[in-house]
Amino acid sequence: MTSLFPALTDAPADRPALRFGDRSLTYAELATATGLLAGSLRNAGRVAVWATPTLETAVAVVAALRAGVPAVPLNPKSGEKELGHILSDSAPSLVLAAPGDELPAAIRDLPRIDVTPDTTTATTTSTSTFTSTEETTTDEAPALVVYTSGTTGPPKGAVIPRRAIASTLDALADAWQWTGEDVLVHGLPLFHVHGLVLGILGPLRRGGSVRHLGRFSTQGVARELSDGATMLFGVPTMYHRIAQSLSGEPELAKALGRARLLVSGSAALPVHDHERITAATGRRVIERYGMTETLMNTSVRADGEARAGTVGVPLPGVELRLVEEDGAPITSYDGETVGEIQVRGPNLFTEYLNRPDATAAAFTADGWFRTGDMAVRESDGYVRIVGRKATDLIKSGGYKIGAGEIENALLEHPGVREAAVTGEPDADLGERIVAWIVPADPQSPPTAEELADHVARRLAPHKRPRVVHHLDALPRNDMGKIMKRSLAHG
Repeated sequence: MTSLFPALTDAPADRPALRFGDRSLTYAELATATGLLAGSLRNAGRVAVWATPTLETAVAVVAALRAGVPAVPLNPKSGEKELGHILSDSAPSLVLAAPGDELPAAIRDLPRIDVTPDTTTATTTSTSTFTSTEETTTDEAPALVVYTSGTTGPPKGAVIPRRAIASTLDALADAWQWTGEDVLVHGLPLFHVHGLVLGILGPLRRGGSVRHLGRFSTQGVARELSDGATMLFGVPTMYHRIAQSLSGEPELAKALGRARLLVSGSAALPVHDHERITAATGRRVIERYGMTETLMNTSVRADGEARAGTVGVPLPGVELRLVEEDGAPITSYDGETVGEIQVRGPNLFTEYLNRPDATAAAFTADGWFRTGDMAVRESDGYVRIVGRKATDLIKSGGYKIGAGEIENALLEHPGVREAAVTGEPDADLGERIVAWIVPADPQSPPTAEELADHVARRLAPHKRPRVVHHLDALPRNDMGKIMKRSLAHG
């Protein structure tokens, strides 16, 4: 296939490509550094990348992709057991890391290459020797092996081919009018699809620039958007912090108002936070929907209506359908009928590494991927996700209820800071709705009756919570997603 990063040769040599703090590389410098490293990775098989939020990680992954070698990003916060499983499952031939990184015991036996992101990278291979490697690598060749969160057992390695990366980034370029003139700012981790594929590989495929904050802060966002950055990628936790900070940080509101595009993903952004940000900045946050296995499926388009609470429409090339529990397609786009999302298209992964059973179970007989996400679809095709089939679909009193809309309703109550909703067995209803609340004032939390009435007025009586638990904080993973299994088994 042709290069994933044509800008490495086509972009102006002095155009900024990557910036992490006070360290940066132009396109010419990135081409040289990744070319040198790529030359030493040819025929290496899979390579692990110690994926810290640094320039070294970006250089390592781009070099592996230019060499036609699959990269396995490793979460530096992984526990020993999880890390051991990933290493034994993926069997990388070596690990790429920054020179100062101290690696855990589970990985120290692997041969190591220290990544020095400049033209003195430790190899004598010339930059021209790897070009033919990438050009002779097929579209279907694996680019990344990204491990899922493992909520139902050990993490599974999703094998993401080169065509999935190219197609998803090109589809987003269409939806977001994303060009080489855009400068992206983000502070996401680099061991998963959002931070790495969208946040690093995306700008580099377009020939634009990325400024990584290292660690997210509202001050960093304000600084970069005030200094020429045009796009911000974040997760709901980050936008929630932004929404809370706007009243006390006028420069932040001004900076966000200058942005061309504010994008949230990885979980649903509560409608309340959408509204607070729009009221203060005049800008709307748009949402997109993807998974490790599918990369990006849908998005609100830059030239479309930024409708809070939806993830927009299917991206170019992506087919999407909703199905009943028996697999029958739902044909009514009425904004009410809940079904499981299934997708098909060039954005999909190839397989779960070493798991033919899991791979087969993930697809229907006619090739659609079962996402496990539940949604409704509006008459104009907009998709509104109501939750995960396993944890967010509650069957109560004969109704199929999505936890997400109840959570949004609860967050509109002034006494609620955070909210999560689950279901638990009920002899009469089948399942009853349970709310887990972090109160705005722990000394005076809203009562269960008050919250039930609040939800019943906004949605419908059968969607009101029957049980309310008060917590100091909701359990979340590294991406800010609420770990509902921890709540349900609390």
